Amino acid sequence: MIQLYAERSQLKGFAFSSDDRNQEEFDNFFTYVETEDQLRSIREIKSDMEKEQPMDRLLVGDVGFGKTEVAMRAAFKAVNDGKQVAVLVPTTVLAQQHFTNFTERFSEFAVTVAVLSRFQTKSEQEEILNKVKKGQIDIVIGTHRLLSKDVQFSDLGLLVIDEEQRFGVKHKEMLKELKKRIDVLTLTATPIPRTLHMSMLGIRDLSIIETPPTDRYPVQTYVMETNPTVIRDAILRELDRGGQVYYLYNKIDTIEQKVSELRELVPEASIGFIHGRMSEIELESTLFSFIEGEYDVLVTTTIIETGVDIPNANTLFIENADHMGLSTLYQLRGRVGRTNRIAYAYLMYRPDKTLTEISEKRLEAIKGFTELGSGFKIAMQDLSIRGAGNLLGAAQSGFIDSVGYELYSQLLEEAILQKQGKQQKRQKSNSEILLQIDAYLPEDYIADQRQKIEIYKRIKEIDSRVNYEELQIELMDRFGEYPDVVAYLLEIGLLKYFADQVFVEKIERKQETVMVLFEPIAGQYFLTQDYFQALSRTTLKARIAEENGKIMVVFGIRQKKDYEILEGLMTFCEQLVQIKESKKTEND
Repeated sequence: MIQLYAERSQLKGFAFSSDDRNQEEFDNFFTYVETEDQLRSIREIKSDMEKEQPMDRLLVGDVGFGKTEVAMRAAFKAVNDGKQVAVLVPTTVLAQQHFTNFTERFSEFAVTVAVLSRFQTKSEQEEILNKVKKGQIDIVIGTHRLLSKDVQFSDLGLLVIDEEQRFGVKHKEMLKELKKRIDVLTLTATPIPRTLHMSMLGIRDLSIIETPPTDRYPVQTYVMETNPTVIRDAILRELDRGGQVYYLYNKIDTIEQKVSELRELVPEASIGFIHGRMSEIELESTLFSFIEGEYDVLVTTTIIETGVDIPNANTLFIENADHMGLSTLYQLRGRVGRTNRIAYAYLMYRPDKTLTEISEKRLEAIKGFTELGSGFKIAMQDLSIRGAGNLLGAAQSGFIDSVGYELYSQLLEEAILQKQGKQQKRQKSNSEILLQIDAYLPEDYIADQRQKIEIYKRIKEIDSRVNYEELQIELMDRFGEYPDVVAYLLEIGLLKYFADQVFVEKIERKQETVMVLFEPIAGQYFLTQDYFQALSRTTLKARIAEENGKIMVVFGIRQKKDYEILEGLMTFCEQLVQIKESKKTEND
């Protein structure tokens, strides 16, 4: 992955031409009024495509908020310049649905759209592959089948990935090669924390569609113990208004038993079921029967998490909701409430079960985010509940709470230098700061999520005192006087920069002391007298010790205020930065 991003940062891709009359005609053919967010996202994507550097943009927008239209305009721009487009989706059902939508949207224009999936016979697939290779197909839509070695494009210019998190590590590895020189647009309703983390931290560009279409209501969400009476009443209420119901049950081995229980509980309803072990044909025909209204209730596993668009289904039950991640719950809830009819979601857990703290947080978060357009906030919340995942490996999630990115950037920098034939001695660390000081951007200071992310990102990028002071002035200018929690956040941002430069491994507060632990590599840069020299400039009392070959400085902070502690630590680390710099100058 590091190699890929290093290469992408150096490579030149294809710069698409500016919009012409064809593009304007295609854009104007849209039968709805675009939301402001849609228009802004379209501008950002087109601007990326017109640059030489390959685009890697993440488009975040709730289910049904118009991401597909944005992707279609990008696809048209590519085709209009003689390039091919690949649209990669996680499920065959979704591929079919996209194919129908794309075919309809492009029907008035000279654009050939095809779908490649396991539903087709071998000879049909071979015909499509042959046409793709010859450039006779402009847009091809498919599942990971598109990543197979026998799929060869004549001139691929744009890759659109729908719900990237649904692809496994193996498929993502295959995608990496494909992504090197072409423009990539990734669509998602709730990005997984790692994807969001990379966008927040500048690896990928981010566009957000937060505005719902008109006449859309938030889904009424209830968190409750499993209760047969409530289930029966809610199903009957949905049937009374001519609607349909999803019942999510994620255990394939006992799903048929669950269907029997529901048939007994609600004999008035006709009930079908689907799961991932069914053949594609069975799965497809059951889904189509549900779409046609032959079933009132569909019992299903999380296979419906992405993609099937059934506007008439407006009640959803999820059994054992406490076992699921926040993004999954949010995606599932997005299956209902796609029209101007009020929808209901019941997140259920076993009556005899005590919820873990994480499960409770997840269910409370999903219940709290009932307003439309909160998919993005869900991912933000998930990021803080489960950490950013392992950026460099197969682990999609882990309790590493937001670490890994600085190291990632450092490795990325080193990989680029290596490709340029330069070697680099490691110049900084990735320090951990645990000060038990409240430091964040409160809702009443910056309410807009996009602006919040921008500021958090800027704080992470602080790389000098000048930079820090400029950000202070800018915040006051844009948002007014800031509270202490924001002041502390800025100071911690600057402290972290200084600490990283001087190889601090960890700064940790314990009762009446703060311990600053240095990495062994610090010994190559600093003598013991250097630490004493830096300490002489602070007002905090301290002692120096050694532990397992690592230098440790312990500050006494009894009766000290938070701002005094931060000031003392910053002065100490900044002095060490200056000592390091002066030594470097002498050596040069």
